Amino acid sequence: MATQQPTRRQLLRWTGAGALAGVAGSFATSCGAGAPDDETTADAADSGGDDGTFTIYWNAGHAYEAYEEVIKEFEEEHGLTVNFQKYQWDDMRTRLLSDFAAGNVPDLVEDAGWAQEFAISGDALSLQPYIDEDGAEMGFPDDWQPTTIDRNSYEGEVYGIQLHLTCVLPFYNKAMFDAAGLEPPETWDDLLEVAKELTGDDVHGIALNQDASYAWSWMLQNGVRYYDPETEELMTPRDAAVEALQFQADLVHKHKVAPVPTPGTDYSGPQKLLSAERAAMILSGPWDLLPIRETSPDLELGIAPALRREKQAAVQAGTSVFIPAQASHPDLAWDLIKRLTALDVEEQATDEAGMLMPRVSWAESSAVQDNDQYSVFAKAFPYAVDYKEDLRLTGKSGEIDELFDTLYQDVVMNNTPADDALDAFLSEAEQVLAD
Repeated sequence: MATQQPTRRQLLRWTGAGALAGVAGSFATSCGAGAPDDETTADAADSGGDDGTFTIYWNAGHAYEAYEEVIKEFEEEHGLTVNFQKYQWDDMRTRLLSDFAAGNVPDLVEDAGWAQEFAISGDALSLQPYIDEDGAEMGFPDDWQPTTIDRNSYEGEVYGIQLHLTCVLPFYNKAMFDAAGLEPPETWDDLLEVAKELTGDDVHGIALNQDASYAWSWMLQNGVRYYDPETEELMTPRDAAVEALQFQADLVHKHKVAPVPTPGTDYSGPQKLLSAERAAMILSGPWDLLPIRETSPDLELGIAPALRREKQAAVQAGTSVFIPAQASHPDLAWDLIKRLTALDVEEQATDEAGMLMPRVSWAESSAVQDNDQYSVFAKAFPYAVDYKEDLRLTGKSGEIDELFDTLYQDVVMNNTPADDALDAFLSEAEQVLAD
């Protein structure tokens, strides 16, 4: 399937104005198409290509020792030089889109839910032939949580293998709650009451994230769908979406139980406030367990089940790995996928960094069930929702997500009335869907 011709706005965003003309030519002739800060990021090395190296694009916050050891063994066994490039998500996506245009791609990619999108555009390789041969031996798909199969499949074929499976839940300072005689909130009303009680003396009851994806916990709990494929409508029901957005803004600007989120690409702000005991609650996932453990080992961290409004729901998150369609070494990439997703490697990564995994056998293990923190997440998997599942199948999720970022910032940071901001979002997003 040929790449859709990008808009001028996309080209400017992906490559910069100076490269616009060259990239436009590349798109015309080519076929196919938040992690913590880390000191190790990709440099200006070449992307993929058959130059005697095996190139991996990986999230900078996920370069665990468990994975480094697997990659080292893979490198030695196959006599390869592995070029292990580490990026923040936004930078990786920009680089990938440029690589797809140029036809010079990496061999393996850890992605933030993009495998399905790139399957639609023709930039991801179908893994179905490999799965037909090796799936039973590696426990795929039977030992993976069912929703992780759907989110990485397109037209009956699998294009990505889930690497991590996570969800967003309330984190809270147990000592603060105990001192105030409070229990973790179960509903939005509970949360507001508790947050008011705990706000004061340079402490906020809750801290919201600047990353707009965290807003979807509230949306899902209020019954909001990002995209309805039957009606082709976004953000439905509209009134519920307005209410969810306005509730978050009111925590900041009306009730003043949360600080104004700080704009930027670093989503660790709430974690730092919790660790510094300047916020009693945050919404987060397992990616913050290790930073909290390292920076505030004496913090009595509690993790609660997801809140309820219309229903109980949590944002399902996680990462996958996929092989670009133009990869130079697809067979080797598949071999590495099997190694990285093995159960013993999953368990090592969990022990090292607290990351949660997609295998059913992982969730059922005593190491998870006997852990007060991991078990809460494992119990939340059944009501965790992949809120972008239907939107991704339109092939327009990337652009619409950017518009949603603006919507969230306008409402929660700038205190624009949710009703007005949502109208502006819908006007632009509906045009993207129509193009």
